Amino acid sequence: IGGSHLGTAAIHEALYGKFYNEQNPAIKVYFADTVDTDYIYDIILLVEQEIEKGHHIIINVVSKSGRTTEIIANFEIFLYLLQHYRTIDYHHYVVVTTDENSPLWDLAEEKGLSRLAIPKKVGGRYSVFSAVSLFPLAMLGVNIDQLLAGARTMVAASMDTDIFANNVALSAAILYCQYQKNITIHDTFLFSVDLENVGKWYRQLLGESIGKERDRQGNKVFVGITPTVSIGSTDLHSVGQLYLGGPYDKFTSFISVQKSKSNIVVPVLDEFEQLVAQIQGKRLSLIMDSVLEGVYAAYQKSKRPFISIVLPEKSAYYVGQLLQFKMIEIMYLGYLLDINPFDQPQVELYKKETRKILAHE
Repeated sequence: IGGSHLGTAAIHEALYGKFYNEQNPAIKVYFADTVDTDYIYDIILLVEQEIEKGHHIIINVVSKSGRTTEIIANFEIFLYLLQHYRTIDYHHYVVVTTDENSPLWDLAEEKGLSRLAIPKKVGGRYSVFSAVSLFPLAMLGVNIDQLLAGARTMVAASMDTDIFANNVALSAAILYCQYQKNITIHDTFLFSVDLENVGKWYRQLLGESIGKERDRQGNKVFVGITPTVSIGSTDLHSVGQLYLGGPYDKFTSFISVQKSKSNIVVPVLDEFEQLVAQIQGKRLSLIMDSVLEGVYAAYQKSKRPFISIVLPEKSAYYVGQLLQFKMIEIMYLGYLLDINPFDQPQVELYKKETRKILAHE
């Protein structure tokens, strides 16, 4: 849940697409990231089908604290399922990723389960380049070396002291300046469906890191930027009117991909020419690019602030660059706003209340 799953899902989907499991891969993956009973029931059915086909399953439970209610509940459910089918050797098929010496770490040691440590100082939303994501991604065939190489190049680029040559610092400065103008909503508008989970990952990164009650000195400041996620071109037909005609309270980061993995062309059919003549014989990628250029022009004419990030392609290297870019951007923004971008004190409030309620049920 949260950073323990979103980073992995973001990279996996960016590289393999939304229909990965339907393409009969050697290894399927399911993210049990909620305690929605119907959703978990559906995953159980799918997992049981795989077991009955003679396939093995591996449970990778990820919890930094080792005490997150939803994660432990799901872990118990799927561990019980695994034990039903593999009574004796179930422990060979479980990997626990958590802080060293957390309650979950100690339980895993007691049961003889494999363990991977999360670095103590790395919070969940910043953990995408740790064992949290690297282990499952490596199992799924992601080129980890290229992923980390991309991240490292962005770390180096973010250290440039010339802000106009440092796109990470420049992006953070722009967000800060917009916030000073009472622009309190940041929309990540992704013109690639496969990058939707990148947007959701960044939504947590921005919301949890920057939304703070107090500054570094302990003064109450109630700082925060509300993150939203939009997908192009689909959401132009649902929120485009709001973004172009509504309040001037939004800043947009457009993210697109230069090189597509396919080359679909709209066929030339005479009976359709009278509907939209300009699309006959054109590549879908060209149509998408044209829509995006039209959106840029509309935002400029409407005086709506935005920046644009273009990935050369959806590869491990460039996805690694993008995620590292965004994490350092948030660190810089936290410094500019004089808040701690690494803690989340208010999140613990709902967790404590949940445990109280469950204790009396």
